[in-house]
Amino acid sequence: MSSLRIVSHGPPPAATPEPASASQPEAPESAYKTHRRFDRAARLLTEPGLHRLMRSRVVVFGMGGVGSFAAEALARSAVGTLVVVDFDDVCVTNTNRQLHAMKGNIGLRKVDVMAERLRRIHPTGVVEAVPEFYDPASSERLLSGQVDFVVDAIDNLSAKGHLVATCIARAIPLVSCMGAAARLDPTRVVVRDLSETEIDPFSKDLRRILRDKHGIDCRRGHPVGVSAVFSTETPQPPAEVSYDEGKGFQCVCPSSDNGRHTCERRARIDGSAAFVTGTFGLVAASVVVRALSAAGAKGAPR
Repeated sequence: MSSLRIVSHGPPPAATPEPASASQPEAPESAYKTHRRFDRAARLLTEPGLHRLMRSRVVVFGMGGVGSFAAEALARSAVGTLVVVDFDDVCVTNTNRQLHAMKGNIGLRKVDVMAERLRRIHPTGVVEAVPEFYDPASSERLLSGQVDFVVDAIDNLSAKGHLVATCIARAIPLVSCMGAAARLDPTRVVVRDLSETEIDPFSKDLRRILRDKHGIDCRRGHPVGVSAVFSTETPQPPAEVSYDEGKGFQCVCPSSDNGRHTCERRARIDGSAAFVTGTFGLVAASVVVRALSAAGAKGAPR
């Protein structure tokens, strides 16, 4: 396990704001420009709500097809401090669904690429890039300090179960994303308490892990207070593609076997679509933004 690496940046140099026209020199970042940057958010969430978001610290676990979209939506909603956690590198097979996967980024750390992108979106915010895998050994470090909300976009069931159980035990607000692959219809994505998920096999496996390993009753009718983003669409089995040559999927990831998982050992590799995985991430971000912007507002909906 590598030691925790956190990179925190405040406002970047003046060269990074939006390009100005040739006749208009670039201006340094200022509170006024930042306010205008989030003008439309303030008009929807109210200025007090926007200020609550600017004072918030949100941790996003997993920078894949769900987490990358969630993190960007949170940055564009003016969340003041974002912590992005993922141990993996960008792979060419991420291109169809992950925001950081572009030519020139293959082999780079996902969190580093996303952190740079998020800082350009929210230059006066703080982005902490943490290239670690969440597990029982790293849990205490990764959930230390101010944590106003957690977005769980982890696809490893054991790690996910531990994170959900830990957040429940510590009363940390959490939105957890279920299986987003093997679906084509983004209009079937919904949010319910984790105990009320259905159809999705991933959710069923997670509830079993929470019951058997963590003693948490997730049966229907026994709410656990965790918002789950899931799809009511039945997953579709993967189709074989020509370059498999009848031998099944062959991993081409830069860090093919990183000690945590390898594509070669998976029972199957499901297909995926950006408009579904992205919807999962955007819906998860909406849960966070609505809760944090309303926190402390008298009579405001949660």
